[in-house]
Amino acid sequence: MKKEFRVKKGSEIEKIIKAKNSVGNKYFVLYKLHNLKQDHFRFALSISKKFGKAVRRNKIKRQVRDIFSKNLVKPDVDLFLVIKPKAGELEYQEMKQMLESMMKQQKILR
Repeated sequence: MKKEFRVKKGSEIEKIIKAKNSVGNKYFVLYKLHNLKQDHFRFALSISKKFGKAVRRNKIKRQVRDIFSKNLVKPDVDLFLVIKPKAGELEYQEMKQMLESMMKQQKILR
């Protein structure tokens, strides 16, 4: 995923959270904020060190980015995904199904 698709600043992430437009389960929390200034969606991830060592954290981040890049997300949204430690129990296909259902609930798919 290119850097232009990432939300980088902490202040931008705080705006997304303060919008209070979220959906979650015991593995993930997905926050959404409409941003009409962009011509593509932007995305940020958060994962706790409780999840495990860096190798495990980076693996799940790569998998999540892959899932989001393969789905057609509307261009006018900023997203922030919190990955909870329990998500380590999920296989890739289970994770993909959960994230896609959360994206449908948030109505961010084209």
